[in-house]
Amino acid sequence: MSQNQAGMIKPELMQLPQIGDRMTFIYLEHCTINQEDSAVKVTDLDGTIYIPSAAITVLILGPGTSVTHRAMELIGDSGIGVVWVGEHGVRYYAHGRSLNSHTKLLLKQAELVTNKRKHLDVVKKMYSMRFPNEDVSKLTLQQLRGRELSRVRQAYKNASKEWNVPWNGRIYNVDDFSSGDPVNQALSAGNACLYGLAHSVICALGCSSGMGFVHVGHECSFAYDIADLYKSYTTIPIAFEMAAMVSNKFEGKITPDYSGMVRRKLRDVIVKEHLLEKMVKDIKYLLSCEQDDKFEKTEAVYLWDNLNGIVENGKQYKQEE
Repeated sequence: MSQNQAGMIKPELMQLPQIGDRMTFIYLEHCTINQEDSAVKVTDLDGTIYIPSAAITVLILGPGTSVTHRAMELIGDSGIGVVWVGEHGVRYYAHGRSLNSHTKLLLKQAELVTNKRKHLDVVKKMYSMRFPNEDVSKLTLQQLRGRELSRVRQAYKNASKEWNVPWNGRIYNVDDFSSGDPVNQALSAGNACLYGLAHSVICALGCSSGMGFVHVGHECSFAYDIADLYKSYTTIPIAFEMAAMVSNKFEGKITPDYSGMVRRKLRDVIVKEHLLEKMVKDIKYLLSCEQDDKFEKTEAVYLWDNLNGIVENGKQYKQEE
């Protein structure tokens, strides 16, 4: 047998770009994913491209993708989130864990989720972010839900009017992407990417995507919470814009890669709105945990102590008499 290749050296955390400074997401399908040096190597019938591994936030893998073990090793070491999705990038199947080296935010999240009063405070924070110019602190949770429903309905109404595209409600079949009208197809494709991005940022910060506040009971509950903060100015207007484009340019014809058009437009908006930076900032704000960079880059294990909180690991402790 030939000697094993040494491969790339696992980078130190301080060598990797912060999650807020990376590219947003890349969707791949019908290709082979390998690694070469410090790049993700993607090969399909049209040729080969190289993607800098440390610059990616999340890879969204669609049908027909094959990933080598070496590629996953590079992806894991570089802290890239991986989400496996179905045709058109809509159905969610599985995800790969992103890089994180501390649990401060995770412990804070668990504390807030399991305390009813603190849980409610976070929910109210989330709703108040939708109404930045109003004081909603006195409203009950039920009243806030009502206000949120009205806000979302108005966002759909405004986008429908702006792009002159009819809106008959959020109607779609997760098992049949093409059964929905163009707006609903665009919403499904765009939301899948937004959820994948939110999921990867949450994992990269060391939080749990399953411990949600508004949404509960699902492994992606917190990702849905975070993504919902941005839909009104990302996926909703994009869906109506793309639907208008389709009806004007491709009427009576087969639409070329409609879901791909939505993803590319969403990627442009995410960059323009600095959404990665916003997600990082908003998650820390919601969890009331202002971390410094030193802590985020420290890879350490401690021992829990009922008197002192945490104590140093890797040393011998003298038994007290």
